[in-house]
Amino acid sequence: MQGPNSAPVEAWHRELCEVTDWLYLCGDLPPNPDLAAAQLEIWRAAGITDIVDVREEWSDEDLVADLAPEIRYHHLGTHDNGGTQSPRWFAEGLEALHTALADPYAKILVHCHMGINRGPSMGFAFLVDQGWRPVEALAAIRAARPIAAVAYATDALAAHHRRREVGTEHAAAQHREVRAWMSANDIDTATVIRRIRAAS
Repeated sequence: MQGPNSAPVEAWHRELCEVTDWLYLCGDLPPNPDLAAAQLEIWRAAGITDIVDVREEWSDEDLVADLAPEIRYHHLGTHDNGGTQSPRWFAEGLEALHTALADPYAKILVHCHMGINRGPSMGFAFLVDQGWRPVEALAAIRAARPIAAVAYATDALAAHHRRREVGTEHAAAQHREVRAWMSANDIDTATVIRRIRAAS
């Protein structure tokens, strides 16, 4: 399995991926302190102003505060067990988004561990909140980050519909579109995860 330009899938783990001029996706910082500092410097050089870390299992808040104190850090940890994500989690993410976007020069990096499900799903919630059509948001995320499965997209969409009080018929139609897109653009996440783990 290869990514665009014949890049191996595992190379996308910590690749900084620009979805829009204000939204970026990536995997996490490496556990090695020197490698973490080098990765964080890449993020700083890209102009990242806010990090939204959605890992339940770890936080780099102290590291970021020490090495890049100018970057705002939002830790919104959640599971990645394949179950549902709560509307509250997405609401907390949107609160961080709106806080960040008060800065007209904001560049927001959303990441989980590998950048496959949790981070891209929160990124999807951000785009939909900003007026993107759900399937267009999914396509933009996948184009920027080919390993993004966005497994919790339907949870994000359901939370969006509740928050905006979207009518039943329109909500159902959007859910059908999202499910159809995900079915037509399915990726082998088990292989992606296995290859990233093997390369780490």
